[in-house]
Amino acid sequence: MKMTEVLDAPSSEGEQPAVAGLPALLRDTDQWTDDMVSAAGIPMYDMPIVTVGGGIGSFVTVDYLRVAGNLPTSDIQVISNLTHPWQTYEHLATVSQIKGEDRIRSDSASRPDNIWGFPSYALSEAVRTRSLGPLLHVLVEPMFADFYTPKLRVVMDSIRAEAQRIRYWDMLQRGDVEFVRRRFGGGYFVLYTDRWAEEPVQRVVRCRDVHLAVGYTGLKFLPELQRFRMAMKDYHRVVNAYENHEHVYHSLARRPGTVVVRGGGIVASRVLERLIRDRQQNNLDTRIVHVLRTYVDGPDRKYKMAKRPGSNGFAYQGFNYPKSVWGGQLKAEMRRLDRDGRGQLYADIGGTTTAWRREWQRQLRIARNEGWYRVICGSVAGVEPEGDGVATRLQISDGELHVHADYIIDCTGLNADVTEHQVLNDILVHGGARMNDSGRIDVDSSFAVNGAESGMGRMYVTGAASLGGPFPGVDTFLGLQIAAQEVVDDIARRGFCRRLGPASSFAGWCRWLRGRQI
Repeated sequence: MKMTEVLDAPSSEGEQPAVAGLPALLRDTDQWTDDMVSAAGIPMYDMPIVTVGGGIGSFVTVDYLRVAGNLPTSDIQVISNLTHPWQTYEHLATVSQIKGEDRIRSDSASRPDNIWGFPSYALSEAVRTRSLGPLLHVLVEPMFADFYTPKLRVVMDSIRAEAQRIRYWDMLQRGDVEFVRRRFGGGYFVLYTDRWAEEPVQRVVRCRDVHLAVGYTGLKFLPELQRFRMAMKDYHRVVNAYENHEHVYHSLARRPGTVVVRGGGIVASRVLERLIRDRQQNNLDTRIVHVLRTYVDGPDRKYKMAKRPGSNGFAYQGFNYPKSVWGGQLKAEMRRLDRDGRGQLYADIGGTTTAWRREWQRQLRIARNEGWYRVICGSVAGVEPEGDGVATRLQISDGELHVHADYIIDCTGLNADVTEHQVLNDILVHGGARMNDSGRIDVDSSFAVNGAESGMGRMYVTGAASLGGPFPGVDTFLGLQIAAQEVVDDIARRGFCRRLGPASSFAGWCRWLRGRQI
């Protein structure tokens, strides 16, 4: 995925409401006893494994538990305020200008609905369309064609089918998780509020293992844009690319206008593509000012002998990380390194990138040549209202530049601060967890949270919150699947589920191919 562009939830799996009516003894105690929960009058029940989040991270972990671990639905519970696991991903993809028939930034073999990765999306498309085109595309990528990537609608439909096959909704409990606390004697308590009951009620699940895949905390705004929105109460002219901002495109379709786009990643490229396509197809008079903090005009990173290309302000990379982080030399090297060496390697291979796509490059070439798209490299000194629009003051190499625009679209990403997420911050304060050098949750190679063990129980964190650990490509389709495999292998080593062998794997794949429900 990121070989995908967006994965987890800023709003649905992020901020949670404050806990109401919880006794101070429970709120302030690191470890709870059964008697403490009973004395508080909170209904409690048992479940061996609980996964919190309900997005794609929870889904792929449950898929592995059901398929590889051979666990029944009665041993697993998903607690989420989402109705289906692809809900947040689909929303974020749609508002960031990826429609159902658009192709996402994800590899052909990265299939969250298929733990084997075979048949790939390309092979499935070739069979479905009765065409060799997708297979030839994969054969010549990336030298003679862009990387093959699947369509958003195909990915969502495939996840829906697998969710039905593993009876995902039999395991789903709607609720907002408030706390995860260690249990005296081993295991964990998960406190959640069921807001879908006739009257909202708090409940506690007593479990052996808990898995957290809660995504991002929320939308991230650049500081000056956030100050402007808060001071002016203006959420119309300054928008985030990950929130619904269709009004910007509708307004530009009615009258000429200028848009400032901030950011140089994949979402910025999608927004630029939409603005340029609307102008070209509808004969509009839209002007685009693209503001970059760092202008890339050549290879911007070097790892050993490898160089990452860049030009016209963008750093180009097919996926969020080099492919070898998911199963090659970079994955192996990252596991071997100590904390300091790992931090340096993250710096070497990280950074904001976008995919080099032929059609998009053609669009940008036309826009630059005709003069209605320009790139400015600089830092923002301030944002303030000006007439019917917004003025941006930029510090550039030879002074200050004043840019007037009708709209500003912030494409700088999502908020990954774990201390701003109620559940993640609580495990840092009360659960024994600690942060790594990247400011995320410190996990081991099995994605178990270091310091949060509880007797025979383990707490696992996967997805964006685990970035900076022994495995780099965490917030991607394939990364979430690799993490799920590590989690289930660890549970199997501890004797609580089956370990998948060659015979059971082949039998499981045959059941998947036939769509047989398990």
